[in-house]
Amino acid sequence: MEKASGLDVHKDSVFACILDEQGNKIFEKRFGTLTPELTSLRDTLVSHGCGRVAMESTSIYWMPVWHVLASDFSLKLANPYFIRQLPGRKSDVKDAHWIAQCLQKGLIKGSFVPEGVLQEMRQYGRQCFRLTKNRVRLEQQLDNQLQRCNIRFSNYVSNQGNNVSLRKIINALIQGERDRGKLARLVHGRIRNKHGDQVIGDSLDGVLCPTDIELLKQCMEQLDLFEKQQAACLNHLEELADKYYAREISLLCTIPGIQKYSAMCILSEIGNDMGAFGSASQLVGWAGLRPRNDESAGKIQSRKTLHGNKYLRKSLIQVSWSAARSKRSFLGKKYNQLSRRMKSQKALMAITRKILVIIFNVLKTGQPFDANRNLQAVTPG
Repeated sequence: MEKASGLDVHKDSVFACILDEQGNKIFEKRFGTLTPELTSLRDTLVSHGCGRVAMESTSIYWMPVWHVLASDFSLKLANPYFIRQLPGRKSDVKDAHWIAQCLQKGLIKGSFVPEGVLQEMRQYGRQCFRLTKNRVRLEQQLDNQLQRCNIRFSNYVSNQGNNVSLRKIINALIQGERDRGKLARLVHGRIRNKHGDQVIGDSLDGVLCPTDIELLKQCMEQLDLFEKQQAACLNHLEELADKYYAREISLLCTIPGIQKYSAMCILSEIGNDMGAFGSASQLVGWAGLRPRNDESAGKIQSRKTLHGNKYLRKSLIQVSWSAARSKRSFLGKKYNQLSRRMKSQKALMAITRKILVIIFNVLKTGQPFDANRNLQAVTPG
């Protein structure tokens, strides 16, 4: 055995423990998380001749530590859930010492951590998710502000967030327009024909004060900013994908339900080398889509899925909904079969697992998806 180090990472501190070849503790110390202190941690590990380092994936706090140490050590990122399940841990053993012991005895299996371009794509993709979430929250706030003023036009449109007529009305209100007739003329003719001019006019007859106008203006400014930032992130994401992973993206787009944006997000989360996961089953478990094995005394306690990569899950579930609603896709037929004998959410999760297995096989073989050939590799849901 060679020297090994375990790092217990927190927001403001990193506790390091180094074990020698016989497993004896030879060093332990608390370091801060500022860059000079992380550099000191790296120099300390180098001076002790430590070649392997393991740390738990604590929120996002492990990322700066990883970036500082990546060039000098063989790193492993451990899932805290699996470390807690390892036998033999005592309550008086410090976390860093325990991580080092598990690493030295080969009990820690490192998590997948993308590097280089994939890491950049992952950041852009996740930022798009966050911006979308912020946009939805802001659109709800905008609608609440209109309802407060008794302007009920949003009750008569299906898509409040991207409805052109609604935005024209809000901009007109901000500019000082109050005439219900002029506001009604900004509404698309299809909406007026469906609900009638009288109803649309009444829905635009509200009471606004200067405070309401100022808050509507601030919401619209924030919404425009979020849309601008999201467009920029999508542009950068697409540039990286087209430059480095055009072939992989085209392969993923052959799978039912996957379009280019979904393909870019999925690829940024799992990478293009399926050797990092070993098998499709391991990839499904890493994504948190496998039912947990919680059984005691012959009784099943729970079959809920595990916690995994939430960004990957969101992308895959959106893809699954698209595939499940397709009448031509075999996944749509399979979803209809499963939904007859189980809840729709469970059926959708089964389709999601099948899609991830298909993704694994397509990227591993480098061949586009073919229903007749690839279905044999799909595990049962």
